[in-house]
Amino acid sequence: MATNIEISSYLDELEDIPGTRVFTAARARRGYHLNQCAMSLMKPENRESFRANPHAYLDNWALSDAQKAGILARDYNRLIDLGGNIYFLAKLIAADGLSFVEGVSSMTDLTLEQYQAMMLAGGRSPNGQRSIRGEQ
Repeated sequence: MATNIEISSYLDELEDIPGTRVFTAARARRGYHLNQCAMSLMKPENRESFRANPHAYLDNWALSDAQKAGILARDYNRLIDLGGNIYFLAKLIAADGLSFVEGVSSMTDLTLEQYQAMMLAGGRSPNGQRSIRGEQ
């Protein structure tokens, strides 16, 4: 049976993957209300309410100030750090009338066209991308 130290060490390693945020149980707990809010945008009446007054809509949810700011800024990387799951956040992307690829390309330092070309070419190379701490 794994010890708490082994599990903690394993989870710490997940934070060392450059450009990747693994959706762990801790992130799921932190982002529960954020993800529920995003999922609520599946309903047309909720999207209309959100578009009409985003601040008021967000005030109906038990979101942190940082989560609200991330939603308003459409800072998907920050939202994932705050517990957002990209599959739930896709509802926010769609509520803005964007395709998924348009939304996720905003999470990179690339233009939409550059992002599409990179993905069509097989994605980012893993070379030099194995560890934030610099271990390859």
